[in-house]
Amino acid sequence: MKQPIASGKKARKSTAAWGKGLVFPLVVIIIWQIVSSSGLVSVTVLPSPLQIVTTFYHLIISGVLLEHLQISIYRAAAGFLLGGSIALILGFLVGFSKQFESYLDPTMQMLRTIPSLAVTPLFILWFGFDELSKILLIAFASFFPLYVNTYNGIRSVDMRLFEVAQVLEFNRWKKLTKLILPSALGHILVGIRLSLGIAWLSLVVAELMGSSSGVGYMIMDARQFSQTDKVFVGIIIFGVVGKLTDSLVRLLEKKLLKWQTNFEGVE
Repeated sequence: MKQPIASGKKARKSTAAWGKGLVFPLVVIIIWQIVSSSGLVSVTVLPSPLQIVTTFYHLIISGVLLEHLQISIYRAAAGFLLGGSIALILGFLVGFSKQFESYLDPTMQMLRTIPSLAVTPLFILWFGFDELSKILLIAFASFFPLYVNTYNGIRSVDMRLFEVAQVLEFNRWKKLTKLILPSALGHILVGIRLSLGIAWLSLVVAELMGSSSGVGYMIMDARQFSQTDKVFVGIIIFGVVGKLTDSLVRLLEKKLLKWQTNFEGVE
């Protein structure tokens, strides 16, 4: 009987948290609607929430929004998978081996300080305006958060655990799978969250590189014709999809790290 009661309490807490999270956006939307309806601000500058919802509906019905969104999700996912895969491999190698750290980490730390905007012209010169340049730019930006967190996760493993592994005569594979990976998993998942966020942010920059499709292109095209409501739709789409991907990783964290007991804040 205790387990259903506990799960019920958790469900109520989760619902209450969601409810509290909606309070501030709802207050902003109500004030926004009042200001827009009163005519204090031009519709071109600040369209009302109702007008944005209407535009959103028409874009969905026409299929334009879904078409742009599919392309943007493909670019962000491809860039993240490419950059994230390399980050995990190099993060494990550098974290696990001092030799790899000596050879690779100084270069990685130098490249980490270069802004994505700074390499954008170079990517255009090298790869043109095709999909490859956009995906590589997203991969470049999303690489470093996951690399750094993977490295830090491995190096934060308690040395006493390695002493236990030595007593149990673990080989390198067992050390990696039974000791290092479970201990570093929290850091790695944080790195995935950060990399996904950076990938989604870099997508906007990538879609300004002579693109003719995608949500970023839709925003820029709407700006040229002063369609502010359409610009807001694109911005909201970026925010909603970014929040959904972040929530999915947080859900994954709860599933994979349920054995950890961490401080969750005071009521």
